[in-house]
Amino acid sequence: MKLRVCCMAWCVAALIAGVGAAQAQPVRPGKDVPMARAALPAGVTVSTWAEGLEHPWGLALLPNGGALVTERPGRLRVVSPSGELSPPVSGTPKVDARGQGGLLDVVLHPDFARNGLVYLSYAEAGEGGNSTAVARGKLVQDGDRWRFADSRVVFRQAPKFASTLHFGSRLVFARDGKLFVTLGERSSRRTRPDAQGLDTHHGKVVRINDDGSVPSDNPFTSDKKALPEIWSLGHRNPQGAALHPRTGELWLVEHGPQGGDELNVVRAGKNYGWPRYTYGEEYGGGKIGEEASPPGFEPPLYSWVPSVSPSGLAFYTSQAIPGWNGSVFTGALSGQALIRLQMDGQKVVREERLLTDMGRRVRHVVAGPSGELYLLTDAGQGQILVIRGGR
Repeated sequence: MKLRVCCMAWCVAALIAGVGAAQAQPVRPGKDVPMARAALPAGVTVSTWAEGLEHPWGLALLPNGGALVTERPGRLRVVSPSGELSPPVSGTPKVDARGQGGLLDVVLHPDFARNGLVYLSYAEAGEGGNSTAVARGKLVQDGDRWRFADSRVVFRQAPKFASTLHFGSRLVFARDGKLFVTLGERSSRRTRPDAQGLDTHHGKVVRINDDGSVPSDNPFTSDKKALPEIWSLGHRNPQGAALHPRTGELWLVEHGPQGGDELNVVRAGKNYGWPRYTYGEEYGGGKIGEEASPPGFEPPLYSWVPSVSPSGLAFYTSQAIPGWNGSVFTGALSGQALIRLQMDGQKVVREERLLTDMGRRVRHVVAGPSGELYLLTDAGQGQILVIRGGR
């Protein structure tokens, strides 16, 4: 009898312990990763390629060594290989340039060398407020002028909402030619829950064909209640995205509220938790959701508390700066730095914050074809900076 009672007591204790373990909060991804402010490696330089840009947001490198750059008030410019800025490209869409809105990202079609097609994301006003839209056009040169010809809208975030915040808007072409568009949840307590639903584009990553049509293999096309463009859900405000150079998967960084910025690997049909699961809190304090992501929700690969406001994302795969090969880079707006994440597979093992002495908000980071890193600084007199290895 005593043995039976002891066994029962042991089982109950084990059960209670098991429940407690299941409910325990795991360590926040990134909490135990060492972080240090660092100087550029020996021989590595940073220089100004172009300047005098008003809040530059997106950058697309051209095959001739130049680039396209957006300015949030609504201008697209061509940057020559020597850093000269063209007059504004004509024919670009009208934008709602209030708050965080305006002309945002720019990306070249994978077959740009043949078809000349360029894609722009921007805040578009309309009935009910505004939302992110994507337009496609052809870049045409007329003498010393450029125009965005045959423009048409290939995607509109639905529904529009009266807000000047959280447009997301990074554009990334996948290896199969499909276009990913990151979308914010519009920074309202009314629209926050939309990030968890499939009947709006708020707080989503969408995937479309290059003409705006819906790929037949998108994860929710068989759900009649879901918007078929949706690729993933549960996002807050993703402002950096890039393809992993080996796997081809989409990675992104997104802004948390007060704390809780995230680095995520984005997969078809997955839910990234916002606002039910977050390591951030309300501005000024106050709980939003739970911290740990239970089964059915994807935890971040890495997170920042306090926030750094990550924007732009690039994988570095060059030997031009050998110690950086295999690193992930993101800009930091409120953190005013270029952040390097040293990786071991898909695990972040060290974080470095570079260029902190410059005191610049880094909006975007793009990896160049010869091991350069191109940065956009977010300011009324913004710049394109270039980091190069020693020669």
